[in-house]
Amino acid sequence: MLEALQAYMKKPATIVGIVTAMMFQVIFSIIWMTGYAGVTDNTKHLKIAIVNEDNGMGAKVAEQLKANLPFQLLNESSYEAAKQQLEHRDVQMVLHIPADFSKQLQTPGQKGQVEYTINESNPALIKSMMQSVANGVTSTVNKEAVAAGAQAVLTQANVPSQQAQGMAQGLAEKVTGQFEYTNPVSGMANQMIPMMLVLASFVGAMIMGMNIQQATMMLGHKIGKWSKFSARMTINVVSALFIALVGTSLVLSLGGTSAGGFLSMWLFQALFLLTFMLFSQLFLIVFGMAGMLFNITMLSVQLVSSGAMVPRELLSDFYIKLSDYLPATYAVRGIMNILFNGTGAAAEAGSLALIMLVCGVLGALATGVRREAQPAPVHAEAGLTRA
Repeated sequence: MLEALQAYMKKPATIVGIVTAMMFQVIFSIIWMTGYAGVTDNTKHLKIAIVNEDNGMGAKVAEQLKANLPFQLLNESSYEAAKQQLEHRDVQMVLHIPADFSKQLQTPGQKGQVEYTINESNPALIKSMMQSVANGVTSTVNKEAVAAGAQAVLTQANVPSQQAQGMAQGLAEKVTGQFEYTNPVSGMANQMIPMMLVLASFVGAMIMGMNIQQATMMLGHKIGKWSKFSARMTINVVSALFIALVGTSLVLSLGGTSAGGFLSMWLFQALFLLTFMLFSQLFLIVFGMAGMLFNITMLSVQLVSSGAMVPRELLSDFYIKLSDYLPATYAVRGIMNILFNGTGAAAEAGSLALIMLVCGVLGALATGVRREAQPAPVHAEAGLTRA
């Protein structure tokens, strides 16, 4: 055993494997701890659109919400315009106070209704946070309505105390909340599909790129560098189409749902998978096998900042701005729109295509400037053999 242990430790691959495992710990610890630091303090970045159509009690409620809620509250005059912002994820919830809100509160036997609209085509954390906020708002508004009603009753000096008490009890719940969910997601498994597809695609692209890089090094100077680069690109394109076909087929056959249909999901997954391949391949072309350290870093950064697990709005400005240049951000947004019937993935597909083009061009430039060792002349080798 000791002899075998010594033999293993003399092999560079053993040392590289140990260092790689350690770097996973170092990189993930640093990025995740800094990326998720202050998430609970960044709720001020979340936005709620308030559409108030009632000039009485509704106006008062809207002002109180602005003063008390730790979010960015945007006044919108049009309910439909606010819902469009919700579809584009520019706001996280729409709070609608209808025009007859005050009248409902003043009518015996009726209850005022505050309407909340939440887009489920978001990380699950958004839905739970907004539901909690909505319940808190309803409770607060209800207390205000009860207090106002009770005060009006008690100011009537000619009302007997028992009657006043009965009327006050009737005001125990004067406001209710009505929830509307756009782009509903069926089950936790479907909610996790975007994260799963992005994680599996990037890790697969990263490992595939590493193995192709090793194969490229083994080929040496037998094949020209441009022939090898062209072959790599061909392998990437064909592999992306086939692998995405397998992934999409499995997801949908195992109970997943796609509002955009099979073809849209397959082609979009093929697009972001190919982008991941060229993105991770770039570091390997430029730095060789040491580029895997960059790929491990990019894996961790994209898991944190893409919005697949935690809303990007809750991250620090550094990670939000960094994520704008990384492909996983657009992969998550696009696949959410395709799966959950959002606004479409055309804009995200364009961003992915741009990143893919940039990575392809940079990879070609890096290939062009690299000098490969030239094979020894045939006649020289023959002379050395005779000698």
